[in-house]
Amino acid sequence: MFIAGGFDTARHAKDKAPLAEDTIRAIAKRVSFLPDDPVKVVRYDGAAKVVGGVALAVGVFPRLASLGLATSLVPTTWAAHRYWQHEDPTVRAQQKIQFLKNCGLLGGLMLAMVDTEGKPGIAWRARRVPGSVKHTAHDVSRDVPRALRAKAKSAKDALPVG
Repeated sequence: MFIAGGFDTARHAKDKAPLAEDTIRAIAKRVSFLPDDPVKVVRYDGAAKVVGGVALAVGVFPRLASLGLATSLVPTTWAAHRYWQHEDPTVRAQQKIQFLKNCGLLGGLMLAMVDTEGKPGIAWRARRVPGSVKHTAHDVSRDVPRALRAKAKSAKDALPVG
């Protein structure tokens, strides 16, 4: 979706720019490095979707690629799929489907952003930094009962039999 849609957006930026013009101008007021030309912004957005989609598809920096795609998807959805503004029921229904599809894609991207592929995440690692309060409390609550059981077992083993 991101690769094909990104190519289409980059190739037809002039056709898509009028839909995004109001959103681009609103964002450009807050973001100084954004170009004033809506056609350029739409073309850059298409290129970013292609790059992010390829990176996500081949597994190169998947969390960063997901973040970039999500960052690009939100303003695109807001600019292009305002279904509530359409009077024609057919157009409204089509735009609502596209809006909801993008919401679903955003949910998938959010899952990909937090997926650590089975490796410990940053939060897990931070909780286990030696000397931290959380590390100590966690170890004590887990290790003291374990140590007491081991001590009791070794004391039983040390008693003479018979």
